[in-house]
Amino acid sequence: MLAAVNSLIITGIEARPVKVEVDIQNGLPAFEIVGLASTAIKEARERVRSAIKNSGFKFPGRRIIVNLAPADLKKEGSHLDLPIALGILKASEQINNDIPSDYYWAGELSLDGNLRRVPGIMAMALELAYSQQDKVLVIPEENEKEAGLVPEIRSFYATHLRQVVACIEGEETLSPVNPTQIKSNPEKKYDFAEVKGQETAKRALLIAAAGMHNVLLIGPPGGGKTMLARRLPGILPPMQREEILETTRIYSVANLLTPKNPIITERPFRAPHKNASSSSIIGGGRIPKPGEISLAQNGVLFLDELPEFSRDVLEAMRQPLEDRMVTVARAHSTHIFPANFMLICSMNPCPCGNFGSDLECRCSPLQIQRYLSRISGPLLDRIDLHIEVPRVKYEQLSEKRSGESSASLQEKVAAAREIQRKRFSSLQIKLNSQMGPAEVKKYCQLDEKSEQLFKTAFNKLNLNARSHDRILKVARTIADLEGSKSIQIHHLSEAIQYRSLDRKYWGHNI
Repeated sequence: MLAAVNSLIITGIEARPVKVEVDIQNGLPAFEIVGLASTAIKEARERVRSAIKNSGFKFPGRRIIVNLAPADLKKEGSHLDLPIALGILKASEQINNDIPSDYYWAGELSLDGNLRRVPGIMAMALELAYSQQDKVLVIPEENEKEAGLVPEIRSFYATHLRQVVACIEGEETLSPVNPTQIKSNPEKKYDFAEVKGQETAKRALLIAAAGMHNVLLIGPPGGGKTMLARRLPGILPPMQREEILETTRIYSVANLLTPKNPIITERPFRAPHKNASSSSIIGGGRIPKPGEISLAQNGVLFLDELPEFSRDVLEAMRQPLEDRMVTVARAHSTHIFPANFMLICSMNPCPCGNFGSDLECRCSPLQIQRYLSRISGPLLDRIDLHIEVPRVKYEQLSEKRSGESSASLQEKVAAAREIQRKRFSSLQIKLNSQMGPAEVKKYCQLDEKSEQLFKTAFNKLNLNARSHDRILKVARTIADLEGSKSIQIHHLSEAIQYRSLDRKYWGHNI
């Protein structure tokens, strides 16, 4: 007998429907799964066999063929255990009623028939919601809160294979998934009030947060570069529902959600190690998965000791920084992962860290040149603000007065972003850093004095077209922080200062 059960698979961060077809024929006992199934799916044979037996059903001692359609699409994931088991039970006539054609099933089976949580449920729920049809999703209980973020579709959860079969037979009903209430439960955040001195760096990070600009912190060890970077998420506005859905979806596909943390409500802060591979940062792999730049969606990606990262990693980041997305191409498919994040980098000015400071630098000019040359000019141009973080003096460290708190800075950031939201309400962008050439020309106009200043700085600092636009974007953000409708000369002057520091270390050779 032939049976068909609906399910979904994950490709990139998207879900696509598949049909699990099961045919049981006379012949020597065999259990074959065809249709470009991954190793995890082929291993489902033993899980499904034990789950069916231990749930009180009979496993057919005949030839079983499971086809995953469409056959030309690569399939991965243990969540197909449940639809495969249901197909076998239906094809062997142990389920009498028809399996509803508008139901989609997903869940991993333990050997005793219990359902375990699986990754990607959020993407599956969104796919069914986008289809604008009356479809139903059945999932494990541990995925309930995740599915509850998409109340546009009907979802039910189950705990055991027997419970699912009883539902199909009409003997009992499954528990509905209730809409998940999004509540922010922030852990104790790092506060900018704890940072002594570094007023220039704090000001720069405030500007960066207001317009979502990328930042490079340059200074000797112990100056507070990492301390400043870790406090940046605390001044970003709380995540909106749309951002929570975007970020949670990525973490769901990456299997980084847990029963204790089923929803991402706080802005991510990702700090990968300098030895991380290109695929772990950018995304990819044999079966493409989101990388660190996607896991930092709507949050912060912090690259400490930037020159120590692989050259391949740094150069691969150029395209995502410009396009806010990364494309991973494979022979059978192409996956697009979102990469809308703030990049915060830190580095020493030389291998020993003392170049340009009051302490003696032990590095030769050749060593300094080799160290700095690890960062290419095109990557440097994509970083909006270059900030010097000098050593903190004793008088600053011993000062009892606290600096401005993160809560106060967050209010300023929120006010500036509200101005930008209204400005770009009719466009597809939300923040100044996302402006294209047309928006820069329209919203970043300069008066005559500012034009003359910019021309002088452009020629003196040997800036290029990309640097030109990025300075104007930063100047627009500085004006928004002051509530100014137009860019004044002091806004532009400050923005230029944040692009001139790199010449102190790199000279004019980039």
